[in-house]
Amino acid sequence: MHTPPKRKKRATVHDVASVAGVSRGTVSRYINGERYVSSAAREAIEQAIREVGYVPNTAARNLVMQRSQSVGLIVHEPSSLFIEDPNIGEILLGANETLSAADHQMAVLIVDSERDTDRVARYLSGGFVEGVVVVSARAADPISRVIDRLELPAAYVGHPAGAPASASFVVIDNRSAAQAITERLVAVGRRRIGMIAAALDRDSGADRLAGFRDAAGALFDPDLIEPIPLYSYSAGRDATRLLLERAPDLDGLFAASDAVAAGALESLRAAGRRVPEDVSVVGFDDSTWARRTVPELSTVRQPARLLGARAAQLVLDRVQADAAPETVELACEIVWRDSA
Repeated sequence: MHTPPKRKKRATVHDVASVAGVSRGTVSRYINGERYVSSAAREAIEQAIREVGYVPNTAARNLVMQRSQSVGLIVHEPSSLFIEDPNIGEILLGANETLSAADHQMAVLIVDSERDTDRVARYLSGGFVEGVVVVSARAADPISRVIDRLELPAAYVGHPAGAPASASFVVIDNRSAAQAITERLVAVGRRRIGMIAAALDRDSGADRLAGFRDAAGALFDPDLIEPIPLYSYSAGRDATRLLLERAPDLDGLFAASDAVAAGALESLRAAGRRVPEDVSVVGFDDSTWARRTVPELSTVRQPARLLGARAAQLVLDRVQADAAPETVELACEIVWRDSA
């Protein structure tokens, strides 16, 4: 019968200290890069490390020193939206590019339930990340309270109510952008203008509705607003069908995202309404949805990848240089295509 060889015991700090003739504390100070280790002790420790074959446990060391070389990206969305909403992917890619250039790992954490909140809270409390980028946070979000309690360096994409005062923020002016594109609908002669208002529990959704109301002015009709919980294609399709049942004379539509607008186009086609001849439709994001619909969408272009990149850099600035919290506003623009 073959007996497998015994696994060689991993050398420890005790082994190094014993061979070097110094205390374990001195070896730990040397491994952690602290300056107050004499040159004689340093030479003895280095020789002992070579002799016993000691390999530092980097993970344990990082936890002790709170240097995990890792930043969390927390996304408060169902996992299905990672595929459906290109903005999330663009934000993720932008953040990862910045972190990778700084030799940091990104840990993606999805929060879609109370159980997810508890799991992510435990993970953050374990010291596995040095800071976090937060996407799609709701008002008074429990994860924000955890971040505040742990005093984690954080940067939010957006500026949700209840975020820690110590956090940084990367934002666009959702309200002004929504106002500007709705004004274009008014300018082309639309008078019965509705809105599929998504994610009203987030600053982005609430601000886009506010901008729409600002632009509509006397044309604003609360019966032409259909709220939905998520920036999703299916929600946009179903909401538009309901809106058309209430307002068959609808001649303009602002959808709170391009995915929502794409769903709206499906319901308009099914109802026999031509776009833009009968109904002008506009979206928000200038994501890949905007260029694959028929007709292509007029929309607001927001720099999703840059939002992620700047948020990640703000976290790194806090971690590496103890920089002060900062709010960065990025520009967005209207892209006028064939849907309006």
